[in-house]
Amino acid sequence: MTLFSVKPIYCLLSLCMASLVACAGDTTRVAGTSQQGPGVDDVVLQLPAGFKTVVVADGLGAARHLTVNSNGDIYVKLARLKNGKGIIRLRDTNGDGKADDIMGFGNFTGTGIAIKNGYLYASSDEEVFRYKLDANNQILNPDNPEKIVTGLLSRHEHEAKAIALDNDGNIYVNIGAYSNSCQVVDRTKGSPGMRPCPILDSAGGIWQFKAGQANQTYGNNARYATGLRNVVGLDWNTETNSLFVMQHGRDQLHDLFPDLYDTKQNAELPAECLYELHKGSNCGWPYIYYDGLQHKKILSPEFGGDGKKTAGEDAQDPIFAFPGHLAPNALLFYTGKQFPEKYRNGAFVVFHGSWNRAPEPQKGFMVAFVPFKNGKPSGDWEIFADGFAGGPDLVASGRAKHRPCGIAQGPDGSVYVSDDTKGTIWKITYSGK
Repeated sequence: MTLFSVKPIYCLLSLCMASLVACAGDTTRVAGTSQQGPGVDDVVLQLPAGFKTVVVADGLGAARHLTVNSNGDIYVKLARLKNGKGIIRLRDTNGDGKADDIMGFGNFTGTGIAIKNGYLYASSDEEVFRYKLDANNQILNPDNPEKIVTGLLSRHEHEAKAIALDNDGNIYVNIGAYSNSCQVVDRTKGSPGMRPCPILDSAGGIWQFKAGQANQTYGNNARYATGLRNVVGLDWNTETNSLFVMQHGRDQLHDLFPDLYDTKQNAELPAECLYELHKGSNCGWPYIYYDGLQHKKILSPEFGGDGKKTAGEDAQDPIFAFPGHLAPNALLFYTGKQFPEKYRNGAFVVFHGSWNRAPEPQKGFMVAFVPFKNGKPSGDWEIFADGFAGGPDLVASGRAKHRPCGIAQGPDGSVYVSDDTKGTIWKITYSGK
């Protein structure tokens, strides 16, 4: 596999991209097939030497994020119900790497899912639930999850509530902005930006809640970080003891401001940015965006910018930046020992793939890797897993056969990747052979 050389803060090359909830129903088997091999029939994944893949399951539907329990059980959150169920549990009973015991429960859709301290956490677009796991790693009371967060804003734009947990009993929830750039009339030529942006009161950031407290709302919990248009990929970095997030950058610079930006700039800007967050962090949306070509925070045109004026002195810089419109949908800091040492504590980023780079080719549909040392990026990024789309033409047109969405680490150090187009789950292992 070819590794591409890029700058630590931005790749100058245009590489591969980017319901109202009820309680759970009966636990039910969900139809799905699984297959051993380098990929499902329509794609073969490309990985660095020494890595292999097994298709754990496919045909699961809109498989978003996933998490792996200490016994190897995989839990997958679905964006659309499969046979009436929104969470799928995959179990390999004979050790061949494929799921032969597939169960479903929960009748709410969504994206976020995680396991921590004996509980399975799962989110809808409006609420966060948790399920107790018993000593045998079975879900207790699958019909009655505990609702720990309720009333989250969902206006059918950037509505996915991705989640992450720290080691101090807190859960972090993305609440995406229901806007592109906080214009008076969203995505409309000539419409100015609103200052102050009223959306930031209840969206456009990360909110922190207690992982074990029921029925929390906006009213009794503080916003943790602001100025983030939409975060789908986030993870707690145990080496730095801090939250890292990948932001989806704003759209349509050329479409809305053709006198200021050409179509090439529209495809490459703004950067898809990785931030390290702390209480009170401000990343600047909608007033600024990060230009990875100039390596500057630029004033947004809705607020008087011309593509060159800098701004955002009160906003933090990203610690790493990728080309625009790759759609980062998951983030994982690798803590296992199975993969070679270069991957230890580094960041895997899953790029869902672009839709909005035309007339330039679409890009993404891959998993990237950024090495870290002492809690900071320590080198160029590279493509780790590719081929999900099925070929260069399918990437360029955006008609990908598979769109990677979630990533999780197993207890043995293997890594799992989900696809929300056909519901395929891949297990990636390293043998060195």
